[in-house]
Amino acid sequence: MADAAPTHRARLSFLSIPERYPGSGALAVRRLLASAADCDVVVLDSIVAAHLGAWPARLAPCGPPLVAMVHQPPGGIDHGRVSRALLGVLDRRAYRRARTIVAASGTLLEAFASAGYSRQQLKLIPPGRDPLEGIDSSDPIDLPGPGARLLSVANWVPRKGIVELLEAVSQTPPGAATLHLVGRTDLDSRYARRVWRRIGRDDLTGRVVVHGALARARVAGCYTAADIFVLPAIREPYGTVYGEAMSAGLPVIGWRAGNLMHLAQDGREGFLVAPGDVAALANRIILLSNDASLRGTMGAAARRTAASLPTWAQTADAFFATLAEAAQ
Repeated sequence: MADAAPTHRARLSFLSIPERYPGSGALAVRRLLASAADCDVVVLDSIVAAHLGAWPARLAPCGPPLVAMVHQPPGGIDHGRVSRALLGVLDRRAYRRARTIVAASGTLLEAFASAGYSRQQLKLIPPGRDPLEGIDSSDPIDLPGPGARLLSVANWVPRKGIVELLEAVSQTPPGAATLHLVGRTDLDSRYARRVWRRIGRDDLTGRVVVHGALARARVAGCYTAADIFVLPAIREPYGTVYGEAMSAGLPVIGWRAGNLMHLAQDGREGFLVAPGDVAALANRIILLSNDASLRGTMGAAARRTAASLPTWAQTADAFFATLAEAAQ
């Protein structure tokens, strides 16, 4: 969105919550909002909504209008039950001050509507699905290894299901497929240790390649080089990577959970299996790995479905139009 701002005669200035917040308390919020006083609109990311919700009096109604940009439910998705409950209260305090709530998925929009937020306050603006722009074709990505090339793009956090995916891959015949993991490995050290331990077992020797975090163009190159996209995420409010993979013509495999059910249909663009059923996940991986014709049919269906999702240019059009409306 920041890159697209000049095209829309706009500019985004990023302001961060202090790392040691909430130790700095109201002073941090006061400074934050003071620095935004000359803006036309304040866009509040849902990850930090609770920080401002803790000091609702600082969200002065006479200041710039507030637009909440939500890509997770109140309370977040990466916390324990108690933390989610507490943060949920603070998130909702902040959202009550918002003139507009931009939801990143239909799943989130319906959740907010069911929670009592008015339809007039809610606006659906999904992320873009076109990662292939700007790919450097002169430096193609190589996804080495025997068999079908499985791609998973996700940071290593528990809700992404990386350990379950590794268990499923271990149940496939040797040489049937190679799993390529793209994403940050350093966000949750405890979970990362679990992932590395599982990769290190003998039944996965030579069957997993860890690429780590890659630049956007390199990730796009991975989509074009892969055969199948697999991500058994248990909580995915939107799932940008599913849309990107489908746009690249990849069949997708994941849990029947989160927003994936609104992006792909089981048996058409890929396979959706019951959450936690590792044996079924392995079965679907084997099926697609062994059947290039089925991969082609599902990949073509995935590409057609993805064509109905917005591009980043269309997302930017909707986003900046919403901000302009809020400013007026």
